[in-house]
Order: sequence, then C-alpha cells, then structure tokens
Amino acid sequence: MTTAVIVAAGKSRRMGEGVDKAFLHLGSKPVLAYSIVAMESCRDVDEIVIVVRKDQIPATRGIVALHGCRKVKAIVNGGVNRLGSVKNGVAAAGPDSSIILVHDGARPLVTPELVSKCVRSAVANGSGVAAAKIYDSVKFSEKGSMIDGSVDRDNLWTVQTPQAFRAPLLRRAIAAAPDKDASITDEAAAVMRLGEEVRLVPWGFPNLKITVSDDLAAAARYLQL
Repeated sequence: MTTAVIVAAGKSRRMGEGVDKAFLHLGSKPVLAYSIVAMESCRDVDEIVIVVRKDQIPATRGIVALHGCRKVKAIVNGGVNRLGSVKNGVAAAGPDSSIILVHDGARPLVTPELVSKCVRSAVANGSGVAAAKIYDSVKFSEKGSMIDGSVDRDNLWTVQTPQAFRAPLLRRAIAAAPDKDASITDEAAAVMRLGEEVRLVPWGFPNLKITVSDDLAAAARYLQL
C-alpha cells in the first residue's frame, strides 16, 4: 500500500504575515486542492494524509468533501517545523503502508504521472525523488552583492517533491533526524544522513512551489487558468 502525505502546515513567511499560501485561490480552487486531487487521481496512491495547521483543519475537510476525495484517511495537525509536520503525517499512515510519499501542498503543478514515477522508483530502488536538471549558469556570492566564482552545473539538480521512500527507510530516517538540524530541509536529506542512497526521478515539466505572490500568476499560466 502507498500513502501520500501532503504537507501544508508552513507559516508562509515570504508570502506575508498572516497569509497561508496553501489556501490562497489559484483559479477556482485553493492551492492545496490541486495536490489533493492529483494524489486522488493517481492509481499508485492508496491513501492520503494531509498535514495542516490546526485552524485550517475544517477548511481542509471542506476541500476534501467538495472534490469527492475518497482516499483521504486523515487530516492531522502540523508540527513546529517541516520535519515535525512530516513526522505527524507519517505517524498517521496506515501500518500496511510499504511506500510513503511526501509532497509539498504548495506545489500545485504536480501530476499523477510524476507521482507514479516516484512511487515506482521507490518500489524498485527504495527511493524516488522528483528533480530537475539545472541548465542555467550558476554562480556563488559570499556577501550577495558580487560574484565570487562559478559552480560546475553539469552535476547539479534542483530537488522537489514528491519524495517517495520505502516506509521502513523513511520512518527510520525521520525518527533519527534531530528536530533542530537546519541542514535537513527535506526527506532526502534525512535519508542521506543515514548513509543511504537517494534515487533522482528526472522531471522536465514545471513543478514550481508557491513561495511569493508572483508564483501564483506563474502557476495560473502553466495551468491555463
């Protein structure tokens, strides 16, 4: 069985005080709804757990009911940070889950095809993490004002979500991860901290994360809204 954990409990600091980006409207639906519907539509997902702030649980129930999402098993409260939210979501996954997939609720362009690719990679290899090759020239700057050097882009990828893993591996990784370790920005980092390999799943289509207000307009263009 495969469980999809959708994490949408962040504080959206870059979007502005008091703004919850997962519940902003993108076309006729909240941003979060796109991820829920994609998981619901994916044949390789058996159940869904949604992680949101406590005050957004009623609104999330409304989204689930409105879109007839029958795979949603639980809607749970988020933690103090992303890692805590993922822990809460994974804890709510069914005991029969062999694959657990984590996805950012602020990535509304996710497709059932991408979800399936990540799940199938996890089944075959233990892990499957959505990623995009970097083609732009990459520079680094120590102070943020002048270019201090160049970075070889040939082996560089941006890592996204979904991120799928065999359930025992992910459970072990997040249990071992220190709650305040700033280097653990995603599940791949937690798994790699154990010395385990993480398999990339190349994806050439837009999969942006809503971070600032301009991202909403970009996502609307991609979705042709």
